[in-house]
Amino acid sequence: MGKRTRIAAIAVMLGMGLLLGASVAGAMPASVKKQIESSLLVKGSVDIEPDGSVSAVAIEREEKLPPGVVKFVRDSGLQWRFEPVLRDGHAVQARSPMSLRVVAQKLDNGDYRISLRGASFERYDPQDPTRATSIKITPPKYPDRAARAGAGGSVYLLVKVGRDGNVEDAIAEQVNLRILAPEGEMRLLRDMFAKNAVAAAKGWTFRVPTEGDTATRSFWNVRVPVTYSLDSQAIESRDGDYGRWISYIPGPRQQAPWMPGKERAEFSPDTLADGGVYMADSSAPRLLTPLQGG
Repeated sequence: MGKRTRIAAIAVMLGMGLLLGASVAGAMPASVKKQIESSLLVKGSVDIEPDGSVSAVAIEREEKLPPGVVKFVRDSGLQWRFEPVLRDGHAVQARSPMSLRVVAQKLDNGDYRISLRGASFERYDPQDPTRATSIKITPPKYPDRAARAGAGGSVYLLVKVGRDGNVEDAIAEQVNLRILAPEGEMRLLRDMFAKNAVAAAKGWTFRVPTEGDTATRSFWNVRVPVTYSLDSQAIESRDGDYGRWISYIPGPRQQAPWMPGKERAEFSPDTLADGGVYMADSSAPRLLTPLQGG
């Protein structure tokens, strides 16, 4: 069975049995089955006016997305309001990248309800001297036991980068699994993937900021999504898989002990676009209104 580890965020097809063991799934308690979510990652941009309102929402490759999702995202985005973006002390028009996680949850009557799980307005630019960027990020080895079990998953890492560019500490903020199993087995797999990814991260190196307001800090927080996927599983970073629903069991969130500050309400680690290294404490536009409902 082929396997790969990718530095990316992930996704899977809705209701197509991509969670391992359909026969096993039938014996699972209802409380376990209800944890299953299906989602897709929607990328694009928002135009923010000087007063913080949104004048336009552009959606990347919207022809690959369900029309209902496109309308839902655009209608929601046009109701948002941000803190005004300042340049030299003055509010200005700005265009921000946008990455959204759209989640579908099955209702008791068999219908599905879609909602926005989280959003990120972080910009990824590997040439930006005001941000921490990667020098060496070697993907971790796929854990043998997980591969034998047919288990895939995504680990959302928060990494503490010192002034020398080396990793001082790392934590798995969240681990989402692409396998349906008893609770005890899923806890074991989450722990296995988390420890595996954190151990690999300890050997990574980064180029630290040399310009801007953050250049004098003693350390920087960056986020790197890591995906463990089998060859049969869809991956959002693969062009042909963009816009496909992906099913998974979401894991609990953890907070880094060295980063006690409150996270932005709209943020969720799995909204970060594929293949990037993201400053966790950057100056991305701050959303003031709820993701849904304006």
